[in-house]
Amino acid sequence: MRILQVLAGAGHGGAETAFVDMCIAMHEAGVAIEVATRANPIRVPRLEAAGIKVHSLAFGGKFDFLTTSGLRKIIKGFQPDIVQCWMSRASEKTPRWNKSSGVPPYLVVSRLGGYYKLKYFRNTDYFVTITPDIKRYLVENGVPEENCIQINNFAETEEAQKPVTRTDYGFSDHDTVLLGLGRLHESKAFDTLIRAVAEIPDICLWIAGEGPLRAELEKLIDDLDLNKRVKLLGWRDDRAALFEASDICVFSSRYEPFGTVFVQAWAQKTPLVTTSSDGPRQFVRDGEDGLIVEIDNVEQMAGAIRRLKNNPELAGNMVKNGYERYLNEFTKEKSVNAYLDFFKSIRARRNI
Repeated sequence: MRILQVLAGAGHGGAETAFVDMCIAMHEAGVAIEVATRANPIRVPRLEAAGIKVHSLAFGGKFDFLTTSGLRKIIKGFQPDIVQCWMSRASEKTPRWNKSSGVPPYLVVSRLGGYYKLKYFRNTDYFVTITPDIKRYLVENGVPEENCIQINNFAETEEAQKPVTRTDYGFSDHDTVLLGLGRLHESKAFDTLIRAVAEIPDICLWIAGEGPLRAELEKLIDDLDLNKRVKLLGWRDDRAALFEASDICVFSSRYEPFGTVFVQAWAQKTPLVTTSSDGPRQFVRDGEDGLIVEIDNVEQMAGAIRRLKNNPELAGNMVKNGYERYLNEFTKEKSVNAYLDFFKSIRARRNI
């Protein structure tokens, strides 16, 4: 099978990371993969290092006609069976197949990680959603149920190539270290997490990510006199090492359609505290494989952190249960096979 993966994408973000992970996973599974995306100093080198051909396009606004023209040329050269589009911009720019395309038939499949306006998906033949609720949204808005499927994101149990040393950041081996991952964006609510840390004197925090709120978060850390206990690490590509060096993962998001971080915590056997944002509340079982707190509730978040810190037996049970959830529902193999099975089934349905 030949699959063209298409993403516009921001500079950094969870969807962008999931995109790269999936492209590489499909390539490693023996699928012929090419990628069309914006130029990016992180994504593109990683994809090319894996042996994947990358085409750089602008993915501009309304009057950017060159991207669609470029995609037509890429499709003509690669002749994919499936064009998989990630999010709205890629889907809007990707041309649907017709008899005048000059290439064998292909299907456009849009992968949705949020509740996007359907006007951007006029060229989409089928949909993949990452949560049951996004699939419900599509069906309620007129997409035939047989034209969409829900497939979980996956997380890999990576091995730390180079250990992260706590002392490098001024922490001791006796400190309890929290880990937050994601863009420095309002949706991730790192301000709430920082305020929760301020309530617990013997807790330290790493936040791995980059984004527009860096200056605001730095000011908050300074205002709360937390410079010795809270460190903004910037964008990192050593997730496994950070998990290995941390005691608790806190997923503090206000808005999270899915949220691969909770799966990464399960895969890396790290106790989890998460909010009741859309994605985690559909998957995490409170008290079994994670602790769920209300969005923006500093007191509840601090209380859940204390509870895990002071109850190693509870933390151990949640790690065990979370890892079992990961193995049963969120491995790379299960996700890749689900995509490929769906792609084969829809091509058979169209007799192509």
